[in-house]
Amino acid sequence: MEIARVVAPPLRLAWCPASRRWGRRKGRPPCPSSLPGPRHDHAVKRPGGEAAGGRSVNGAAPAPAPAPAEAPAKAPQRRQRRGPHDVEDEAWGLLRESVVRYCGSPVGTIAACDPNDASPLNYDQVFIRDFVPSGIAFLLKGDYEIVRNFILHTLQLQSWEKTMDCHSPGQGLMPASFKVRVVPLDGDDDVTEEVLDPDFGEAAIGRVAPVDSGLWWIILLRAYGKCSGDLSVQERIDVQTGIKMILKLCLADGFDMFPTLLVTDGSCMIDRRMGIHGHPLEIQALFYSALLCAREMLTPEDGSADLIRALNSRLIALSFHIREYYWLDKRKLNEIYRYKTEEYSYDAVNKFNIYPDQIPPWLVEWIPPKGGYFIGNLQPAHMDFRFFSLGNLWSIVSSLATSHQSDAILDLVEAKWSDLVADMPMKICYPALEDQEWKFITGSDPKNTPWSYHNGGSWPTLLWQLTVACIKVDRSEIAAKAVEVAERRIANDKWPEYYDTKRARFIGKQSRLFQTWTIAGFLVAKQLLENPDKSRILWNNEDEEILNAMNRMTDASNLKRRRGRKGLKKTYIV
Repeated sequence: MEIARVVAPPLRLAWCPASRRWGRRKGRPPCPSSLPGPRHDHAVKRPGGEAAGGRSVNGAAPAPAPAPAEAPAKAPQRRQRRGPHDVEDEAWGLLRESVVRYCGSPVGTIAACDPNDASPLNYDQVFIRDFVPSGIAFLLKGDYEIVRNFILHTLQLQSWEKTMDCHSPGQGLMPASFKVRVVPLDGDDDVTEEVLDPDFGEAAIGRVAPVDSGLWWIILLRAYGKCSGDLSVQERIDVQTGIKMILKLCLADGFDMFPTLLVTDGSCMIDRRMGIHGHPLEIQALFYSALLCAREMLTPEDGSADLIRALNSRLIALSFHIREYYWLDKRKLNEIYRYKTEEYSYDAVNKFNIYPDQIPPWLVEWIPPKGGYFIGNLQPAHMDFRFFSLGNLWSIVSSLATSHQSDAILDLVEAKWSDLVADMPMKICYPALEDQEWKFITGSDPKNTPWSYHNGGSWPTLLWQLTVACIKVDRSEIAAKAVEVAERRIANDKWPEYYDTKRARFIGKQSRLFQTWTIAGFLVAKQLLENPDKSRILWNNEDEEILNAMNRMTDASNLKRRRGRKGLKKTYIV
C-alpha cells in the first residue's frame, strides 16, 4: 500500500502551562527531509520517544526487534579495506542517521549513535559544542536548514529560567545540550507534544555551566551567514538580543585584574576536573573569536554604542595579554628560568611572580629550537605549561596569535608529530598528568587516567580545527598528512570518540563508538582540503585597529620599563 507524503503547514508552537515548554500537538505530519542523500520515510513518533518504525526522536537506535524464529545463518564475510570515497560515503550516511528532528524539522545531531550502546547516558542529546562540526559539514554541503533551525531553537532556550539549589546563573547562558522528548499534553495520555528539554549544567556530571556554548553559538551563527548568504537570521531582533546577552554575561565587571575570562574547571571541551580552572587558553581563544564575530554581526544602533566600546576595549587588552604573557618558546623559557621573584614595582619583569622551579623537567627537553606555543593557563604564581591543542589551533584561526606565532605553533606540531599526532590525530593536551599529580589534580578520576580521555587522550574531532588553522597559514600539507593518518583506521575502528596511550594505539577504554563529532570533524577536514577557500567562513582576519593599538601598548610598556630602571637606584624586594 502506498503512503502519501503530506507537506506540513508552517510551524506553530503552542505554550504548555503544565510543562512550561513550547510544543505542539502530535498528529501533524512531519516535513519531508531536506538533508542530502537518499530520502527516508520518517515514521510517526510514539509517546515515550520512539518512532513507529525507526529511530527515537533523538536519533538513537531503538531496542532491536526479536529475531525471526528460523533465521538462516549468514556466512562470515571478509573485512575489506575501505577506499577514501567509501569512508566518506559511510561518514555521510552516519551523520544523516544522527540527525534529530523537532516538530518534523531537523534541529541538530546527537552526540553518539551506537546501536549497541545500552546505556547512552547523555550521549543521546544534542550538544552545542558537539554540533558545531556537524553544522559546518552541512553548511559546506549546501544544507542550511538544519543549522538555521539549530541556531533559532537554541536561542529560545537561552532565555529559560534555570536554577540549581535555588541559585540562578546570569542571563545569556546557553545550554550545554538539549533533548527532544515526547510527553503527554496537559496530563492527557491520548494527546502528546514534542518538547525541547535543555541541560544548563544542572544535570551534568560535576554540575558545571558550559561557558563555551554561547561562544560556539556566535561563531556558528557568523559561519551560517557567510556560507549561506542569508544575513536575515543574524539581523533578527531576537538574535541580536541573544548576541548582546552573551556579550554582557562575558563582559560583566568582576574582581579580576586580567582581561581573560575567569572560569571553573570543566567548563569547556575538557568537562571534567583537569586543573584548568582560572584562565584556560581554550576559553580565551573562543572568547576572542566570538567577540570579533559579534562585532561583525551587531547592527549599529544607539543602544549598542556602550557595548561595542566595551567589546573593542576588551579585544585590545585580551590580545595583548595572551600574546605577551601566554607565549612560550625556547627564548621565553630561558627568560623564565632566570626570573627574579618577589618584585614589588610597576615595571617588574616577572609580573605574575612565577617561580622558576615551576618549570617541569619534561619541558626543558621537549621545547624545540624552532617553534613555540601558548601555555594552557596563567594565574598569579602559576603557569600551566601543558600544550592544549584546541586553544592553540583556535588562536591561529581567530588571529589571536600573530602570523609569526601561528607559524611557530605549526612548526612545533611538525617537530613533535610523534607526540601530538602519532597513530591518530590529535592529542587534546600534552603531556598527561601522572602519578601523584594525577591523583591530586583530577581527584583520582578513573576516566582521566594517564593518556586517556581528556588526560592526554587523542581526539579525532580536532582534525577540523587543525585543518582550518593549517589552511589559514598556507600549510595545508600538515592537515592532509593528519587526515591520511586518520583515514587508515578510523572507519574500521567504528569512529571512536577518543583513543588511549601515548601514541593513540588503542580505542579509548570508555570511548563511545560512532561518535558524531568524530564523523563530522573528519568530513569537514576532507571538505576544506578539497575547497580551501571555504575555510574563510571560520577565520577572523587580523584587525588593523587592534594591531595598531598593540604596537602602541608594546612601545609604551618597553619605554616604561626603561624609564623605571633609570629612575630607581635599587629594586625593592619584599
